[in-house]
Amino acid sequence: MLVEKNVPLQPSNTFGIVAKALRLVHVRSEADVAEALQDADLQSAPKFVLGGGSNIVLTGDVKPLVLKVEIMGKRLVSESARGWVVEAGAGENWHELVTWTLQNGYPGLENLALIPGTVGASPVQNIGAYGVELQDRFDSLDAVDLATGQPFTLNAAQCAFGYRDSVFKHSAESRSGGPQGFGLAGKALITRVRFFLPKPWKAVLGYADIDKKMQQSGVTTPDAQQIYDWICEIRRAKLPDPKVIGNAGSFFKNPTVSPEQCADIIQREPKIVHYLLADGSVKLAAGWLIDACGWKGKSIGNAGVYDKQALVLVNRGGSANPVTGGEVMTLAKAIQTSVYERFGILLEHEPVVV
Repeated sequence: MLVEKNVPLQPSNTFGIVAKALRLVHVRSEADVAEALQDADLQSAPKFVLGGGSNIVLTGDVKPLVLKVEIMGKRLVSESARGWVVEAGAGENWHELVTWTLQNGYPGLENLALIPGTVGASPVQNIGAYGVELQDRFDSLDAVDLATGQPFTLNAAQCAFGYRDSVFKHSAESRSGGPQGFGLAGKALITRVRFFLPKPWKAVLGYADIDKKMQQSGVTTPDAQQIYDWICEIRRAKLPDPKVIGNAGSFFKNPTVSPEQCADIIQREPKIVHYLLADGSVKLAAGWLIDACGWKGKSIGNAGVYDKQALVLVNRGGSANPVTGGEVMTLAKAIQTSVYERFGILLEHEPVVV
C-alpha cells in the first residue's frame, strides 16, 4: 500500500476543480482497504471515498484520507430461467459495464448508458435515466466497514433506495424512522456490486426522446442494442462531455409534488413538463423550471448553466482558469432562489459537496 501526499484532484473530478488530497491511498483490492484501516497512522483518520469524481463539488483541499476506489473486474455470476446476475468491481467505469453486458448478451442496463461515474457510486446515488433506476436492476453489493475493517453484504432492502438516494447518503442520525445506526454515509467503502438482469428482456420505453427516435427510424420494437444506441445519441446531443467541458452531470434532482400542487402550477404555467408517478405524485422537470427562470446559458464567474440543458452546470474556465467549488455553489444557490420564488419549489442538488 502506497500513501501519497498532496495529490492533485483536478484530474479526478469531472468538474475539473483544482484541489488536492492531503493524503491518498489507491484502493485496488479489498486487501488495500484492510491495510489502510490497520495502519496505526491512518486508522483513526477521517476517510473520504472517491470513485470517478463525477458527482462531487470540491470546495477546497480534502483533509480526510482519500480512499480512491480502483477495484476492477467484470463477470457473470449466475444464469437461470429468471435472469442473469453480473458482478463488477467498484472501480469499473459505469458506461463500460453497460457496454460489456450488451456485448455479452446480458441486456437490461441499456437505458442507463453513458451515465458518468464508477460502478461503486451507482448504488450510492441510485442512478437512473429514461424510466430505469439502479434499484430496478440491483441484486446486492459487498462493502467494508471503515470503522472495523469488516466486510459485509447488503441487499436492495438494506440499501434503502429512494429517488437519487440510498443508505450511503445518510448518517445514522439523519435517517428518521430507520434502524438506529443504519445510516452509512462516511462509514463504508463499496468494493463490488451485483446486478440482476431479468428474463425475458422487456424494452423500457415511454419517454418523449425515445418516442422521437422510434418515429424517426421507423423502428417500433427496438431491441436492447437499439435502445442503447439511441440513449447514447440523446445524451451526447443534450449533455456536455466532461472531457471537453467540465461538469457533474445533472446538478439538481427532479422535484416531486402532489397532484394538487401540480394543478396549481399548471394553471400559471401550462407548458410545464411533468410526469405522473405510480404512487400518484407528480415529477416535475427541474431543467424546465430552471430554463423558465431564464438561467440557461447564464454564468456566475466561471460557473455556468449549459446552453443545451439547464439541468447541467459547467466549468466555463476550462483547465487553464478552472471554476472553483465556491462559484459552482454560488450559482446553484442563485438558481434555487429563483425557482423557489417563482414556483414555490426548493430544488435539491445531486452532487456531494466536499
